Amino acid sequence: MGRSGKLPSGVSAKLKRWKKGHSSDSNPAICRHRQVARSRFFSRPSGKSDLTVDAVKLHNELQSGSLCLGKSEAPETAMEEEVDLAVTEKSSGTFLSGLSDCTNVTFSKVQRFWESNSAAHKEICAVLAAVTEVIRSQGGKETETEYFAALMTTMEAVESPESLAAVAYLLNLVLKRVPSPVLIKKFSDTSKAFMDIISAQASSGSTSALRWVLSCLATLLRKQNLEVWSYPVTLQVYHGLLSFTVHAKPKVRKAAQHGVCSVLKGSEFMFGEKAPAHHPAAVSTAKFCIQEIEKSGGSKEATTTLHMLTLLKDVLPSFPEGLVKSCSETLLRIMTLNHVLVTACAMRAFHSLFHAKPGPGTLTAELNAQIITALYDYVPSENDLQPLLAWLTVMEKAHINLVRLQRDLGLGHLPRFFGTAVTCLLSPHSQVVVTATQSLKEILMECVAPHMASIGSITSAAPGPAQYVTKMFRAVEEGLTYKYHAAWSSVLQLLCVFFEVCGRQAHPVMKKCLQSLCDLRLSPHFPHTAALDQALGAAVTSMGPEVVLQAVPLEIDGSEETLDFPRSWLLPVIRDHVQETRLGFFTTYFLPLANILKSKAMELAQVGSTVESKIYDTLQWQIWTLLPGFCTRPTDVATSFKGLARTLGTAISERPDLRITVCQALRTLITKGCEAEADRAEVSRFAKNFLPILFNLYGQPVAAGDTPAPRRTVLETIKTYLTITEPQLVNGFLEKASEKVLDPASSDFTRLSVLDLVVALAPHADEAAISKLYSTIRPYLESKAHGVQKKAYRVLEEVCASPQGPAACFVHSHLDDLKQTLLDSLRSTSSPAKRPRLKCLIHIVKKLSAEHEEFIAALVPEVILCTKEVSVGARKNAFALLVEMGHAFLRFGSNQEEALQHYLVLIYPGLVGAVTMVSCSILALTHLLFEFKGVMGTSMVEQLLKNVCLLLASRTRDVVKSALGFIKVVVVVMDVAHLAKHVQLVMEAIGKLSDDMRRHFRMKLRNLFTKFIRKFGFELVKRLLPEEYHKVLVNIRKAEARAKRQRSLNQASMEEEEEDEEEEPAQGKGDSIEEILADSEDEEDEKQERSRGKEQRKLARQRSRAWLKEGGGDEPLNFLDPKVAQRVLATQPGPGRGKKKDHGFKVSADGRLIIRETDDGDQVEEEDGAKGEKEEMADLMEDVGVRSKKHQKLKRRQEADDEELEMPPQYQAGGSGIHRPLAKKATLGAEYKAKKAKGDMKKKGRLDPYAYIPLNRTKLNRRKKVKLQGQFRGLVKAAQQGSQAGHKLRRKDRRP
Repeated sequence: MGRSGKLPSGVSAKLKRWKKGHSSDSNPAICRHRQVARSRFFSRPSGKSDLTVDAVKLHNELQSGSLCLGKSEAPETAMEEEVDLAVTEKSSGTFLSGLSDCTNVTFSKVQRFWESNSAAHKEICAVLAAVTEVIRSQGGKETETEYFAALMTTMEAVESPESLAAVAYLLNLVLKRVPSPVLIKKFSDTSKAFMDIISAQASSGSTSALRWVLSCLATLLRKQNLEVWSYPVTLQVYHGLLSFTVHAKPKVRKAAQHGVCSVLKGSEFMFGEKAPAHHPAAVSTAKFCIQEIEKSGGSKEATTTLHMLTLLKDVLPSFPEGLVKSCSETLLRIMTLNHVLVTACAMRAFHSLFHAKPGPGTLTAELNAQIITALYDYVPSENDLQPLLAWLTVMEKAHINLVRLQRDLGLGHLPRFFGTAVTCLLSPHSQVVVTATQSLKEILMECVAPHMASIGSITSAAPGPAQYVTKMFRAVEEGLTYKYHAAWSSVLQLLCVFFEVCGRQAHPVMKKCLQSLCDLRLSPHFPHTAALDQALGAAVTSMGPEVVLQAVPLEIDGSEETLDFPRSWLLPVIRDHVQETRLGFFTTYFLPLANILKSKAMELAQVGSTVESKIYDTLQWQIWTLLPGFCTRPTDVATSFKGLARTLGTAISERPDLRITVCQALRTLITKGCEAEADRAEVSRFAKNFLPILFNLYGQPVAAGDTPAPRRTVLETIKTYLTITEPQLVNGFLEKASEKVLDPASSDFTRLSVLDLVVALAPHADEAAISKLYSTIRPYLESKAHGVQKKAYRVLEEVCASPQGPAACFVHSHLDDLKQTLLDSLRSTSSPAKRPRLKCLIHIVKKLSAEHEEFIAALVPEVILCTKEVSVGARKNAFALLVEMGHAFLRFGSNQEEALQHYLVLIYPGLVGAVTMVSCSILALTHLLFEFKGVMGTSMVEQLLKNVCLLLASRTRDVVKSALGFIKVVVVVMDVAHLAKHVQLVMEAIGKLSDDMRRHFRMKLRNLFTKFIRKFGFELVKRLLPEEYHKVLVNIRKAEARAKRQRSLNQASMEEEEEDEEEEPAQGKGDSIEEILADSEDEEDEKQERSRGKEQRKLARQRSRAWLKEGGGDEPLNFLDPKVAQRVLATQPGPGRGKKKDHGFKVSADGRLIIRETDDGDQVEEEDGAKGEKEEMADLMEDVGVRSKKHQKLKRRQEADDEELEMPPQYQAGGSGIHRPLAKKATLGAEYKAKKAKGDMKKKGRLDPYAYIPLNRTKLNRRKKVKLQGQFRGLVKAAQQGSQAGHKLRRKDRRP
């Protein structure tokens, strides 16, 4: 690579330069390299040359184009990347024909190497091709065993390191698929061959062959059975593999460590029925690791120690119990060296041990406890960020594993950890506070929560596990003191989890904490009110409101001297969190209190104390709002509801302000509180009392001036209560309602209200009552009163919608009668009744069989016309019925395509009818095309498209609009290959549109053109359209190019931000230890190490540095102090120098966050910008008035882009001439000028509009003195004239 910079002095004049315009000429005049090569052409090389005829032949065949069957990228790393099976063709006449059509899938990844420029890859291809040809020449079947034998023979014959590496790589692939009996039988010969190669390659500079041979050796050992491991030879071979785990080369070391892990964890006999507890080689592996660590543990760099710790991280959970203890002692011993990386790697090894959750044969509960106790001697300083995070994570996993092994012993160790972790909340690092809080939460959820039922009630004097839980809670409760005020939010989170986990059993020891929380909330300017309310809410959920109010009473009884009510905030907290508690507590405590407060409010209102009365009235209303929470899964419905039912009925009928709350409580009780049969029966017993009250309430007309009753809430409550009401009672109510409907004296309001009640009652009646009801409402289906007719159809809809029960039986038995009734009432159906009528037809069509095909055919014209109904619900049901009828025809016919064609034939006549019918028919066909696109054949779609293109010539906008919508859906649904045949037809039809049509539908046409350009290109579309469309096509192309560039820029900026985030140093957060601890070794190879920049080398040096924190003040550092290890820091002490945390939001100049709202739909589209099929159909449905809320939101955001795709001009005026700004400068005092009159006017909050002269230093110039004097003279003169005019006007006003 040439050196950059200036050329030496005098050199530039000697250089030959190109003449102007000849810089790209080929065959230059000077070709000294060619001349030298030509002069040596006939001379013999002086030394022995490696260039042979065979080598040239191999080179030519490798470079020949016969193997270039398709483009494929070279792999990023040689022989490591997993690749997909390439698509190949048989290449004839090449020496690699054995590779190109190799039938063994084991070597599928090798096919990726064909076009690689790497010599190693080409060598692999050559070896595989040669081996395949040999196997075929001898009549082999290309099995894995044959390849294994051939490659082993080849490996013994090759000499060059490149060929050896290629053979070893192929062997590594095939050994994994060779049958185990073959490898067991050939173990001796194979292992000897591998060991010989390892011995020969151990001292060589090349690592490729060595790493793959080590991998082959590991695979060979993994396939052996248990008996083979009893021979010393096997262990000797394994030790050969084990010795390379401390190799200096990273790739070799990594291959050996991976091989050792696969042998210890993945040997086949470890997964059999008679699998041993531990691998036979685990003992020797553990001893080797301990020996290597002790041998190099005291050295300065401790490189071997780090390599061994990396290995231990993976294999420590595979050791037997005695060796795990020895390894743990060794790890703890080397941690005393206070080497930062060694300590970090040792912690990572402990983390992997606990995270693996080994059995007692590997890690006993006693050993786990001993490790936990020992780790307390290595607690990092609270200012040492990364080590402290790692220590907390390791201790969390250790305690979870200990409780799993032995509950009581694990719970006994938790109080000490809770005390230490709570102390960590004092750390100045927010990451430490967050990690400590999260660790304690995990321990509570994993260790304490599963055992609370077996621990039982917890009191202060309880021994054993109950005492441990009490100590843990006291440690967390200590966090409420002022010393921890900076971490109160974390403490409140912990208390919230504690209440959730232990509140039901441990509430006796938590009452004092509840009092402290209430006192803390009343303190002025308390910043964590929401977190405290959440914690107290968790206590209400777990302990129940009765226990909480015993600890912290409401202090509200109606006899207060002041109206402060300091604990009234408890009412909303209880309301939001109460559930699964005693309903009787509300009856005995809250209900009397609400009555007292209501009486107090009425008394105060009578004496004129309106404000005080309103306060008490609000309090009693808040108490009533607790009732729905008490009705959520209560524990005593069967015993307590009868004492509350009368009060609830009175409240519904006499208290309009409580009606909504009580109805909500009843619905909640029925849906969430009547799971037991006894509870259900008890609530159902009061249906005869509640339902008449609700019926009367719903049927009451609203008097003038009164607030309307919450009729919808009452109706919903009626429907819910009917789900648990006895059928006999429902039949009685239904009979009375029918009489009320038929009563001539009933008013229209009463009749409509009763019909609403009939709609609710009908699905729960028996078949006889439904049959009688059908006879009652049948005349109303043809009523001229639109409201009554609609309600009658609603009754029929509810009956037809029942999937089972008496209503379903009635529909099945009266199907013919229902069909005839619906057909007879077609002509008299009003527009408001269309929606329920179509819904009835949907339910009936679902139940029809093939013999009812004529009925469906008779419905088609009505359904098609309903797609243009005024009601949105009717249009939506019409489209749904069209689809359901299509499914019915598919059910009737054996051939789905023919059945659908038969259905479409019924719709085709609408295309030649009236204008409205044509438009509706096109809409129906469009919807069916979208719904049944998988069933419709290509010929059917093409036929539809041709017919619709003919209709584009219509002079009616509705028809053209529907036709354009159909073409839009066709573009999305139809395959590009088939659509290409009809592009000319569509473009010609669009091109013949009149000017009025083209102008009216310009946005729809623009959208269509954009889709065609994306699919078929700009030139084709432009060629097929008339010239008057070319301008908009060019505009579309520019807009598409601009949008594509913008997307590319946005994507590039996002990638840069991601790269910046990746380059930031890790902040030690996450669950795994790998996210917390820095890596212990550099796995880069030598080339990458030499090419690293100064910054990376500096960072690598800092990773292994440590700092010693001195004593406070003048106190000397005591090295004999047991806690002196905490003063060895991996983080440089001093003020924080960390970068500001990037939250992903931009910040304005004054420090405020700029947050832009995004929606789930605001995602980057594909590069072609095509919208999905659902969005296209949503656009079309919006045209006919059927739209979804989500699509409306997206549409509003895209309106600006759809109106005009041109960007606003970025040019700003500035300069002189034509570039001068045309905006007028604001004159002095312009804000005081009157809008309609002459002169100035006073403005509120501003100075009076006098002639203030602005100070300007140019006014001091003597040369401009005369000009300024004239300016002021004119100013005074104008003021005098204005004053005189004012005097004249004033005199006129004073004249009589």
